[in-house]
Amino acid sequence: MRQFPPCGLPDLLTRYGLEYHEVSVGEPIPGSYWGAPEAGIVGHRLYTRQDTPLHSVLHEAGHVICMDAARRARLNTDAGGNYAEEDAVCYLQIILAGELGVPVEVICTDMDDWGYTFRLGSAKAWFESDAEDARAWLIGYGLLTPSGAPTYRMRVA
Repeated sequence: MRQFPPCGLPDLLTRYGLEYHEVSVGEPIPGSYWGAPEAGIVGHRLYTRQDTPLHSVLHEAGHVICMDAARRARLNTDAGGNYAEEDAVCYLQIILAGELGVPVEVICTDMDDWGYTFRLGSAKAWFESDAEDARAWLIGYGLLTPSGAPTYRMRVA
């Protein structure tokens, strides 16, 4: 799995109003749903370690970006959300990886290796052939432009 931080990750998160915090290797990661080395979220703070996989950081950031303001205000570890939002988070993490120069093939392979499951058998197949609803969800909430570029805004309602 691709490790981070690739150049630009803290700046990318800052554009969304997220605070990037890196804890020392071996230390527990605050707000980590799956436990270390997976990323953690508490409010607008994203916690990582040097051994945290990039897909995990982008997935948790995607949760914060995609949830409504009321859930975000009480966010601690468990992002919650529904099926449509989870799909949108997965789609957005692939888009954000691209913003960091990480090719679709690389981030999707990392997602597959971690254990994400998609009915077409891989993250890349889903992203390229079966994710229209996730893309539409992101556009509908103003998180992507109609051309598929990130707006660097968080969902409000």
